Amino acid sequence: MARALDTRALIMLLTAIPALYGCDSLDDDRIPAVPVNVTFQTIADWNIYGVNAAMDWQRFIRSERIPANFFYTDITQTGFGGVLLVCDVLGEPQAYDLACPVECRNDVRVAVSSEGEQLAVCPKCGSSYNVFSLAGHPVSGPAAEHGYALRKYRVVAGRAGAYRLITF
Repeated sequence: MARALDTRALIMLLTAIPALYGCDSLDDDRIPAVPVNVTFQTIADWNIYGVNAAMDWQRFIRSERIPANFFYTDITQTGFGGVLLVCDVLGEPQAYDLACPVECRNDVRVAVSSEGEQLAVCPKCGSSYNVFSLAGHPVSGPAAEHGYALRKYRVVAGRAGAYRLITF
């Protein structure tokens, strides 16, 4: 009986997923593929500059030295518009390019709203993206109308439990 319930629950979940995203596919490739390499040398560095709890976030923009005291090196790269590092609702680190895919400019960057919904919002077009539970998918504005998602980057475990953000 329990196995039948598990199977039914799985089928319901699989049929609900397309309803959440509609029939259209998402385009997360509008932002140019620019290298990302942000390395945290130690756990202490991750604890200072990384994300440590659900809904925590940090921006990395090498050209503007954000965060100010981060140890940028010659091999550090922060993508097209910078990197938005977040800790999703499950406590897992995720990374996105800060550039809005509607605007496609490296100086038009999304910012995490201070409102209760915790979305990344473009100051120019008004599009909002769910970076904490929907993998950077658009939820409103021109991005949602056209299916433009934020470019996602990989976060991998590095030495001694610290993390590394990379493009491939």
